[in-house]
Amino acid sequence: MDGSESRQLQENTVTTVEESEAVIGPTGRPLPVFPEPVRPAVHGNARVISMVNQKGGVGKTTTTINLGASLAEYGYKVLLVDFDPQGSLSVGLGLNPHQMEKTVYNLLMQRDVAVDEVVVPSGVDGMDLLPSNIDLSAAEVQLVHEVAREQTLQRVLAPALEKYDVILVDCQPSLGLLTVNALTASDSVIVPLECEYFALRGVALLKTTIDKVRERLNPKLEIDGVLGTMFDGRTLHGREVMERLVEAWGDTVFHTVIRRTVKFSDSTVAGEPITSYASDSTGADSYRQLAREVLARWQRDV
Repeated sequence: MDGSESRQLQENTVTTVEESEAVIGPTGRPLPVFPEPVRPAVHGNARVISMVNQKGGVGKTTTTINLGASLAEYGYKVLLVDFDPQGSLSVGLGLNPHQMEKTVYNLLMQRDVAVDEVVVPSGVDGMDLLPSNIDLSAAEVQLVHEVAREQTLQRVLAPALEKYDVILVDCQPSLGLLTVNALTASDSVIVPLECEYFALRGVALLKTTIDKVRERLNPKLEIDGVLGTMFDGRTLHGREVMERLVEAWGDTVFHTVIRRTVKFSDSTVAGEPITSYASDSTGADSYRQLAREVLARWQRDV
């Protein structure tokens, strides 16, 4: 072997080592390192984010609770809004839906009810909750007759913007008037999507709805990202769905992926986020990483 061949072999070896150092994440793309966020010095000017997907059981409520708790760990003041008549978010934080004095329904439909009268502690430092129960299902019918009905949630949440850094709205699994209210009140959207074929099919309809709200009601609305949930990288189906998702949405798909684990069900039964129920679990680590990735995307868009 002459000197030029030896140098070429060394260059190829260096290239191979450098390429191998790039960690490929579960989405099939190189996984960035998301920095530890700087704790906010002052609070207020909240960013409102809706968790939206018209398909049920994709992880909207789980993501709302655990992303909120992770942001609170990083020093952000967070308000969770249960905007689903099933009240899963409220139940998931240990509240009894039949023992609520006031809910989001009262805030929407009664002019003399202020947001501070409805907010309750979530049990997590720095995170509060606007609870909900089955009463909210009546609001969709009653709001039809209201003037500027799509802006009702935006109006009632306005006083909370100066108190919180982040407001997360957990939407019902439909694209009805309540969801349109949430989209109209929001700065951005996170789309939790189960890594399963039928869940993938419905996302096109959701994007059409988001585009219509942006054109007609809320020009500032944007998509923060699509979040793969219930991912099982051991199955060919899970990997194929993730590949299709990245093909369709590109960099809109979060690098962070939420894997299946029984700890999420256990923490829901316990009425607390996984970040406190099983702080050292992979599920808790995933939501902390999601919080860092979300914050990095917001800073990039500023």
